[in-house]
Amino acid sequence: MARTTVDLLQGTLDLIVLKTLSWGPMHGFGIARWIQHTTEDVLQVEEGSLYPALYRMENRAWIKAQWALTENGRRAKYYKLTALGRRQLAAESKTWAQLSGAIGKIMTAKRQPA
Repeated sequence: MARTTVDLLQGTLDLIVLKTLSWGPMHGFGIARWIQHTTEDVLQVEEGSLYPALYRMENRAWIKAQWALTENGRRAKYYKLTALGRRQLAAESKTWAQLSGAIGKIMTAKRQPA
């Protein structure tokens, strides 16, 4: 059976990128690859979505960027979570838990609306 990709719910990309960076600094391609691998190809973040999100989060001081060499010796911008970013991740994680819990209740409801 063929796998399909899933469109991200608006606002979840920041949460996913912040969580990805909680493991340590990564360059943009590494972030996209980790998300794709971790979700078994269900989520694929395109450059046109990822880099604007990274720039936005950098402007909000949630992440900090620094140029460095990749494992292959190529120059790339590495992104690192800041203290403010860790607080944002905690806040967004709490909101996500509430939202996913509420949707879970709807999807497993045993009775129809009154």
